[in-house]
Amino acid sequence: MNRSLAIIAALAALIVIAVLPLWMPPFYTRVVQLFFFSAALATAWNILGGYTGYWSFGHTVFIGIGAFASAHLVTHLGPFGSGPWSMVVPVLLSGLICGLFAAILAYPILRLRGIYFAIAMLGVGQVVGELVTNISWFQGGVGVFLAAPVPQGMPPEQFFYYLFAGLLILCLAVSFWVRHSRFGYALLAIREDEDTAMMLGVATERYKIAAFVMSAVLVGLLGAVYGYTVGYFTTSSVFRLDFSLNMIVFCLIGGIGTLFGPVIGTAVMLLLTQVLLSGFLDIHLLITGVIVVAIILIMPGGILGALRPKRRASASKAEPAAKVQS
Repeated sequence: MNRSLAIIAALAALIVIAVLPLWMPPFYTRVVQLFFFSAALATAWNILGGYTGYWSFGHTVFIGIGAFASAHLVTHLGPFGSGPWSMVVPVLLSGLICGLFAAILAYPILRLRGIYFAIAMLGVGQVVGELVTNISWFQGGVGVFLAAPVPQGMPPEQFFYYLFAGLLILCLAVSFWVRHSRFGYALLAIREDEDTAMMLGVATERYKIAAFVMSAVLVGLLGAVYGYTVGYFTTSSVFRLDFSLNMIVFCLIGGIGTLFGPVIGTAVMLLLTQVLLSGFLDIHLLITGVIVVAIILIMPGGILGALRPKRRASASKAEPAAKVQS
């Protein structure tokens, strides 16, 4: 019964997502588009930071690589067909390039743990951003163009709304599979106690690298599509530290290490920043900061973490009945 309700709820959500842009004003369509993009980023980061316990402060590097890779692929190897389908090959190749970069980077950098890994990733993002800016071939300083092949007669905000909605569904599907697979259980074991997991025979090195590469590929895909949305961008447009920080904050607010925590955290923060506080531009950041600190102090496990004791209480009440039936 619960599974049937979940399927019905999922189908209803898909229908709502499909029809929303048909009646929403362009501004709110862009806000929801931003929600899909940000929630997908946080969900992809959560595979490494939430499930594995390796917090990355430099995941923006994969957004930047994805955006610049797609631009240079189109410039030097394109066009890849016509119409919206011409985006498919550059976006997929950009994701693979991010995965290859992560695979090369993974072995040395994943030997670090905790704050050392977090700071190392922050450094990687800064170093790659500087290289893209100062090596003339990348054109990071002057900027690159990436025109989006939006279907004729379709507003651009609706086109990217559906693209980012699809990418969010992809990230959630991958995160769901990870969370409920043997691979996911290995990542959780690494998060809880990596040394003990290694002694029990878990191939910690291999699983960490796989999680890192998987997260990088998803973020790279999102970065490539983001490059199409802005059209023209420089290094400072895509190698942005706030992207990395937002991924972490959204996961913390909603519930880090959970499936829907990043989505809930993104929804709460964007509702606050883009809708409720849009009229307080002078003190916008101050109010946002106070709210974030208050939520983390009141609910250190995030919104879903605060609801967890209620679920455990319900489970404990049902346990005696289950024992009687058995």
